[in-house]
Amino acid sequence: MRKFVELLFLLMLLTATPAFAEEFIYAHIGQNAQNVLVIKPENNSSAKAFIALLQKHDLTVEMHDYGNFEKVGSIGSNLPRNDKPITTKPGDVILYQGNQITIYYDENSWNFTKLGEVQGVGQRELKSILGSGNVSVRFSLREKIINNE
Repeated sequence: MRKFVELLFLLMLLTATPAFAEEFIYAHIGQNAQNVLVIKPENNSSAKAFIALLQKHDLTVEMHDYGNFEKVGSIGSNLPRNDKPITTKPGDVILYQGNQITIYYDENSWNFTKLGEVQGVGQRELKSILGSGNVSVRFSLREKIINNE
């Protein structure tokens, strides 16, 4: 009986450990972060490297429209690439050439590294949030940012 109780206690500890909680990336859109996109990261070395970068500090990326299907901007450093042929869909967050991040609001096919996927936002709403021109996006592991800290 004692072994059963010890095993049950260990199981309770393991399932209550925060390390097993799912981690998200937050994209705060616009100068005043009017909208926040929740991004579920992929399980690859590129997404893990991006999260490691964000653990050090938030990253603000000036993004511009490209091809009427994505917003793209430089991240200022290189991340490991895991390129493979894919067709993007609205909400895909992609690492391009190892040093640019894109948020897709339409489809495109190429060799890309997927970093994650925006959760709970459809194509029309995503396109509206990102707007038609340039946009400032602050990537963070924090859902809320107070006073532009």
